[in-house]
Amino acid sequence: MSESMPIQLTNAARERIHRFLAGDPSAVGVRFGIKRTGCSGYAYTVDLAKAVAESDHVFDHEGIRVLVDAQSLPMVEGTEIDFQRQGINSAFVFRNPNATGECGCGESFTVNAPA
Repeated sequence: MSESMPIQLTNAARERIHRFLAGDPSAVGVRFGIKRTGCSGYAYTVDLAKAVAESDHVFDHEGIRVLVDAQSLPMVEGTEIDFQRQGINSAFVFRNPNATGECGCGESFTVNAPA
């Protein structure tokens, strides 16, 4: 069952994700989350999801299923995901209202510890 969407996708992000999903018909959606890494503590992950885990929250965003694991959700809720091109480089960009700091290289971020 899909929940209301606490993650927002820009038009550019939706177009990019649609292309990824079209290239892999076995994918059930896109998985968004975090992992511990980097100099600030956490980094974002975006992958094609092959299955829905029992602990996943599933959100529908204009036909795209976005899966977020229960542990990541409090730290990414309210995030806007964009896809930007700069010259020959392109990447997903995250605007997370929960982030309290980012490292100088922009690869990792910090959040206040959950209560």
